[in-house]
Amino acid sequence: MQTPVNPFKAALRTNRTLIGCWLGFADPYAAEVAGTAGFDWLVIDGEHAPNDLRSILAQLQALAAAPSAPVVRLPVGEVWMIKQALDIGAQTLLIPMVESADQAQALVRATRYPPAGVRGVGAALARASRFSAAEDYLARADDQVCLLLQVESRAGLEALDTILAVEGVDGVFIGPADLAADMGFLGQSYAPEVMEAIADAIARIRKAGVAAGILSLDPAEARHWIGHGANFVAVGIDVVVLARSLRALSATFR
Repeated sequence: MQTPVNPFKAALRTNRTLIGCWLGFADPYAAEVAGTAGFDWLVIDGEHAPNDLRSILAQLQALAAAPSAPVVRLPVGEVWMIKQALDIGAQTLLIPMVESADQAQALVRATRYPPAGVRGVGAALARASRFSAAEDYLARADDQVCLLLQVESRAGLEALDTILAVEGVDGVFIGPADLAADMGFLGQSYAPEVMEAIADAIARIRKAGVAAGILSLDPAEARHWIGHGANFVAVGIDVVVLARSLRALSATFR
């Protein structure tokens, strides 16, 4: 058995626009349902959803047969969290609140085995190596990690060019809500100043040859960012989709 190729990382290198969705239920059954919807990628959210290592593992297992690539968002970019997420089989990580090139470099190193990085070597008992069935895992693991960094503050935008220069960063994801709040527009990600900052960031990211991502629940806005060059775009959150659908159904009969 060989180490599986990361299809999401490979797809980011093409000219395709990859459409994704957020998973916030922290439940493998809901993740399995989402895996049948046809999205290119699905975010298992460990930052704002009530996930822990075991619930993330269960969702990775639920999505193993799905055509949608799982992306694990950790709450913070701690080395030990990254190690555990990679060991349970995550190949694509999304790390929030990145604000410097030094932080980006440290995150790259956390995803790599020595001598290129500091990831602990425990693959023999890990799901990532298919429990030692993938005999080439240690040799190939680094190349299959896809590291996505969230830039979502004024400090992050100021450091963006230096972050983009860090080798090993596969994509930069702009967080509109946090960016808007940091710019003084809490709850107003559509403010002209915020929109202008995002458009400039996406242009800089793509010019550097790095994938650019964003989340938008508004179809017109999502298409707007795709037109500006964003090439991995999340267009929904499962919790919000269910809530809106249930409320609409209820209203139909009231």
